[in-house]
Amino acid sequence: MSHHHHGDQHSHDHSSHDHGDHSHDHDHDHSDDIEPVLQSLIYKQIEFDNIRTLNESEPHSGAGVVRKPWQQRLDAEPELTSDADEQLLMFVPFAGQLKLHTLLIRTSNSASSPQTIHLYTNRDDLDFSTASSLPPTQTLTIAQTNEVQELPVKRAKFGNVYNLTLFVEANYGDEASRISWMGFKGEFMELRREAVEVLYEKAANPKDHELVQGLGERGTMGSGIGRHGV
Repeated sequence: MSHHHHGDQHSHDHSSHDHGDHSHDHDHDHSDDIEPVLQSLIYKQIEFDNIRTLNESEPHSGAGVVRKPWQQRLDAEPELTSDADEQLLMFVPFAGQLKLHTLLIRTSNSASSPQTIHLYTNRDDLDFSTASSLPPTQTLTIAQTNEVQELPVKRAKFGNVYNLTLFVEANYGDEASRISWMGFKGEFMELRREAVEVLYEKAANPKDHELVQGLGERGTMGSGIGRHGV
């Protein structure tokens, strides 16, 4: 899951056949190694100040592992650790409409690594009891590894995401669950802030459903959000 397709990256390295300048080869290889991830990495569109995490041992540590940039993904701190038991519930809002492709996560090769993460889209009202009884949009299986894991989601179910709730229900046996970094890959549909008001007019204009073909099977929450100047 954590392979970055190095073969594809070298195709961008136009100096790879220039044997006279090996130092440039390494520079290009390094930049190519980062670029493909950063091109689809969702970061500045995350509303970090509105991230909520239930059962975190340190306040704002859930937001901290999401706010940690890609370049610091291997840093030990900050780290999200659960408190009373192994469960965690994190709410991550975005500044508009997101087509989510992949969840990126770094845990560890220990028993504190989450075993599964249930994902729920466009629900800002979940707690542990409601999340436990609600069928998730998708459940991802987490491996025990120190490497960054790239976990693809079913794109047809995540084409119209305004916020994401992540529910860690169980880990590999430790009393606490630990997550050291989290990121998201996808396509962000640029929006002016006022366009979000369309969310609350979704029942007023049934034609919205016809204008946003392909943005999601359910013509519910924010189906008209893809149109500018509404």
